[in-house]
Amino acid sequence: MATFLYRLGRFSFRKRHVVALFWVALLALAGAGAAGAPAAGNSSFSIPGTEAQKAFDLLDERFPGASADGATARVVFKAPDGQKMTDPGNKSAVQDTVDELSGGAEVTQVTDPYQGGGVSQDGTVAYASVTYEVPGMELEESSREALKAAAEDARDSGLTVEIGGDALQAVPETGSAEIIGIGVAAVVLVITLGSLLAAGLPLLTAIVGVGIGVATITALASTLDLGSTTSILASMIGLAVGIDYALFVVSRYRAELAEGREREEAAGRAVGTAGSAVVFAGLTVVIALVGLSVVNIPMLTKMGIAAAGTVAVAVLIALTLIPAVLGYAGRRVRPAGEKSKLLGGGRAKDKADKPNMGTRWASFVVRRPLAVLLLGVVGLGAAAVPAGSLELGLPDDGSQPTSTTQRRAYDLLSEGFGPGFNGPLVVVVDAQGSDDPQAVFQQAGDEIKALDNVVNVAPAAPNKAGDTATIAVIPDAKPSSAATEDLVHDIRAAGADIKDGTGAEVLVTGATAMNIDVSQKLNDALVPYLVLVVGLAFLLLIVVFRSILVPLKAALGFLLSVLAALGAVVAVYQWGWLSGLMGVEETGPIMSMMPIFMVGVVFGLAMDYEVFLVTRIREAHVHGEKPAQAVVTGFRYSARVVTAAAVIMIAVFSGFIGSSDSMVKMIGFGLAIAVLFDAFVVRMAIVPAVLALLGAKAWWLPKWMDRALPNVDVEGESLAAHAGAAGKDDEDKELVRA
Repeated sequence: MATFLYRLGRFSFRKRHVVALFWVALLALAGAGAAGAPAAGNSSFSIPGTEAQKAFDLLDERFPGASADGATARVVFKAPDGQKMTDPGNKSAVQDTVDELSGGAEVTQVTDPYQGGGVSQDGTVAYASVTYEVPGMELEESSREALKAAAEDARDSGLTVEIGGDALQAVPETGSAEIIGIGVAAVVLVITLGSLLAAGLPLLTAIVGVGIGVATITALASTLDLGSTTSILASMIGLAVGIDYALFVVSRYRAELAEGREREEAAGRAVGTAGSAVVFAGLTVVIALVGLSVVNIPMLTKMGIAAAGTVAVAVLIALTLIPAVLGYAGRRVRPAGEKSKLLGGGRAKDKADKPNMGTRWASFVVRRPLAVLLLGVVGLGAAAVPAGSLELGLPDDGSQPTSTTQRRAYDLLSEGFGPGFNGPLVVVVDAQGSDDPQAVFQQAGDEIKALDNVVNVAPAAPNKAGDTATIAVIPDAKPSSAATEDLVHDIRAAGADIKDGTGAEVLVTGATAMNIDVSQKLNDALVPYLVLVVGLAFLLLIVVFRSILVPLKAALGFLLSVLAALGAVVAVYQWGWLSGLMGVEETGPIMSMMPIFMVGVVFGLAMDYEVFLVTRIREAHVHGEKPAQAVVTGFRYSARVVTAAAVIMIAVFSGFIGSSDSMVKMIGFGLAIAVLFDAFVVRMAIVPAVLALLGAKAWWLPKWMDRALPNVDVEGESLAAHAGAAGKDDEDKELVRA
C-alpha cells in the first residue's frame, strides 16, 4: 500500500492542475445539486420491529386520511389573574382564534376547547389543537406566520398565549460558536506548523471536503429522506477529521523536506507513510459509522452513512488534493524546524538537538509506567462514575429553553392539566377478528382505567369500519418519567390478557411510547454493535500493527474513554453540573441515541490517534530500536502533531455546543470531552505506559498468523527499497551519460 500511495502522492504533486480541477468540479457539481434540491425535511422517525411502530402503521391503514404524520400545534391560552377562560370575553377571543386558524390553507382540523374538553378544571387554562396535512418541516412559511399571527391577535385581548407542537419546528442553527471552533483550529495549526500558508492548507482542503459532503447530502436529502440534522453532524465529523488528516500529511511532508528530499519526493513519501495511516484511521471511522445500521433505526443508519461518506471524502482529499496544493505552494511551505518570515524571520530553529516536549514526556512515562497507568485508569474511572446513573429518553418540548414559546406552552399545559398531559398515550385496539368489537373496546378502556398512574381515559374512538378504535390515555407523570414507562408496560401486559380472551390486539403508540421503545431498542443493540465494530476494527488493527496486544490495548483504552465521556455527559446534562456554562437550561434524560452514536464516532476517532501514534512507534521498532526507545522516538515525531490534532478536534466539536438543537448540542459536548479523555489520557499517557511495561511482547504475533496476514506496510518499509532502487537507476544513467 505504501508504494501505491507514494506513487499517488507524486502523481498528485506533479499533475496538480488536473487534481485541483477535479475537486473543484466535484464541489461545483455537488453545490449545483444542493442549490436545486428541495429543502431537507425532518426525517421520518420509524423504529421497525417495535410495538409503537406497528400501532402507528395500523393507524395509517385503518384510519386513512387522518394525516398521522402531519404537523400539529397546540395553541395554549391562559386567563389573566382573577379571570377564567370561560368568561365571555375570553371565550370570544378563543373562538375568534379558532375561526382564524380554521381558514389556513394546510390546516385539516382545529378543535374548539369548549367542545372538545380543552379547558382545565380550574378554568384558567385552555388549548386548541391544530392539525396540518403535511409534516412540520414541510409546512409553508405562510402557515407558520398565520399560526403566529393568530396567537398574537389573541394576546391583544389580554390572554397569555403560547404555541407548542412541531408546527413551528425549524432547521437547527449551530450559532457563532462553530466559527470560533474553526478559529481556534486555525491558531493551533499556525503554532504547530509555524507558517500561515502551511496552516491554511488543512483548513482549505477540509472545507472543500465538508462542502462536497454536505452539498451532496443536501442534494439527496429529499430523495433519501435525510433529516435536517444529518448535514450538521456530517459537517461536524467531516471538518474535524478533514483538518486532522490533512495536518498529518502536511506535517510529514515538512519532516521529509527537513531530511533533505526534493519536494515531489517529499510529497510522495508523506502520502506513502502518513497517508497509509490516514487510510486505516479513516477506515476505522467508516466502519464505526456504517456499523450504526445494525441498530435498525433508519434515521440513525442514514446519519451514520452520511457522516461516513464525508469521512471517506476527507481521506481521498488528504491523499490527492493535499499533495496537489503543496505543489502550488512550492517553497513557501518550509521544512520542519523552520518558521515563515512573518513568524520567525525565516531563521532555522535554534538548539535543534534539544529534546522536544514529546520526547521529555515519553521519557518520563517510560521511567514511571506503572504510576502513570494507575493514575490514568483511576482518573477515567472516577469520571465514569456518573454513567451508572444514565437515564435515556428523547427530547420533547419540555427540554426546550424556557425562552421558547414551545417550552412555555408545555409548562402551561402541565400547570393546567397535569404533567402527563404533554405525553398522552394512544392505545390502538384491533378487534377485526372479534365477534363484538364494541365490547372489546369497552373492556380495554375499563382495564386501562383500573391501572395505576392513569389520570384520564377517553372513550374509544372507532374507525368507519368499526373494527379498530383508538383510546387516548393521560398518564399521571411527565412523559420522560419512570412511572410513565411503567404504565406503558402495564397497558401492554393488560393487552396481552385481552388478546388471550378475545383475540383482539391492543397496541400502545404515541410519541411517549415511541421514545420508550427506541430507548429499549438502542439499549438492546449496544452490545451487538460493540462486538461488531470493535471486532472488525480489532482485526483491522492486527493487520496494521501485526500484533495482538496492541489492538487489545487500543480497544480497552477506548472503553475507558467512552465511559468517562458518558459520565461527563450525565453530570452536565442530567445532573446539571456546569449547566450554566454549557448553556443547558433544562436537565433531564440523556438522548437515547447519544450513547450508541458517541460509541461509534469516538471509537473511530480513538483509533485515529492510535494509528497515527503507534505507527510511528512501530516504525522506530521495525528499524531496530529497543521497545522503550521506540516509544520515545515515536513521541518525538508524532506527539506534537497528535496533540494539535486533538485540540483542533475538540475545538470543532465544542463549536456545536452553541447549536439551537438539543441533540446536536449534546453530541458536540460528548464528542469534545471524549476526544479530550482519549487523546490526552489514554493515547498520550496510558498507551506509552502499557507499551513500556510490555516491552518487546507488545509486538508479539503467532507465526502462523504472521504468515497468513497481508503485509500492508503502513510504516513505509518498501519505500526505502524503492528509494534505493531509484538511486541505483540514477547512478546507472549517469554512467551511461559518462
